[in-house]
Amino acid sequence: MSDATSVSQPARILIVGGGAGGLELATSLGRKLGKKGKAKVTLVDINMTHIWKPLLHEVAAGSLNSTDDELNYVAQAKWNHFNFQLGAMIGLDREQRNITLAPLLDEKGNELVASRTLDYDYLVISVGSTTNDFNTPGAAEHCLFLDTRAQAERFHRALLNQYMKTQATDLQVPGQQINVAIIGAGATGVELSAELHHAAQMLQAYGFDRIKPEDLNINIIEASERLLPALPERISGPVTQVLNGLGVKLHTGSAVKEVAADRLILANGEEVPATLKVWAAGIRAPVFLTGLGLPTNRINQLEVERTLQVKGEDRIFAFGDCAACPMGDEGRFVPPRAQAAHQQASLLAKNLRKILEGKPQEEYRYRDYGSLISLSSFSAVGNLMGNLTGNVMLEGRLARMFYVSLYRLHQMALYGLPRTMMLMLSDQFGRSTEPRLKLH
Repeated sequence: MSDATSVSQPARILIVGGGAGGLELATSLGRKLGKKGKAKVTLVDINMTHIWKPLLHEVAAGSLNSTDDELNYVAQAKWNHFNFQLGAMIGLDREQRNITLAPLLDEKGNELVASRTLDYDYLVISVGSTTNDFNTPGAAEHCLFLDTRAQAERFHRALLNQYMKTQATDLQVPGQQINVAIIGAGATGVELSAELHHAAQMLQAYGFDRIKPEDLNINIIEASERLLPALPERISGPVTQVLNGLGVKLHTGSAVKEVAADRLILANGEEVPATLKVWAAGIRAPVFLTGLGLPTNRINQLEVERTLQVKGEDRIFAFGDCAACPMGDEGRFVPPRAQAAHQQASLLAKNLRKILEGKPQEEYRYRDYGSLISLSSFSAVGNLMGNLTGNVMLEGRLARMFYVSLYRLHQMALYGLPRTMMLMLSDQFGRSTEPRLKLH
């Protein structure tokens, strides 16, 4: 049995990172251990609120008002018997079993809270990932990213500013365009392109009529030969057809060589005009992980065993996008997907309880339940995989219904069934009283 349970004090479980997986883990442990006094569960995050990361492309396009779907960590902690600490992890002392948080600053850079340490008996790192621009010249200076709510809102403001500027001019120029380039044709890139096309239609309906929907010139640039290269071709095929029908220009088979202020330069020599540029290709874990003295790979992910323990560590775990977890014996790793983080959070909730009870841990095995791609109001495409269903292709309204259900399952993990049902009703009523697009 662990020495953390041989004393009267409850075990201290510290979770760093309040993304989907970290928040689900803290909520589960709070309900099952914190409520009974069997553990003191603490969640640390650099923000006060949480929004489900797969929704950020909707925030960027204005289809979703982020304040409507955000969750407050302090309230969630109170309701589910865990603690919340605001801060960014910058250091780790494995011998003393504590982490260091950076000072908290106000908007003017003045220190509100000094740097502090938090003790743990078991540490879980779930800080997610950031976009990997592969050190492409000009990318950091000229591209927007969609890793956080703030970045998604920044893109939305930039898009609205382009429309406002055009709408306010005295002289109307026929055929004037707003050129948007999305680098990366993974799920985020293709879903954002469809949402932007939908936003262009809504903006025209709300009176921004000097730029027609067809004048929002949307380009997707993908280094691979097809869209959605990580997913089966039978999914990327229908998605390609829908985007072609919407007028989205697809540039595949050539990587971005350089990003300039007003265009992209591709490796094949092609130049793509772009006033708004979004980099949505590739991931890497936060760079601070490489300075903790723990084993990391080339994209900063922590190397973990199948129990999700960091290699060489008994008391430190990592999961989600920031962890390189082996999958099978072929040298492959668990893909950085929301369903993997959800599965790993469920396993860790079980394993941490087993540790406190002196029982052996279980190993994580990735289960692929399929992929779903939402193309705004135009369509949805995907496949469902399971022991009972096999591999079933879905398109249209049925696929869209299953896509929305993924978010509802996340809400159920956080709120429970009754509150999730109330949120669904609230969403239905809200649609009839609010604009269908965020206009500020």
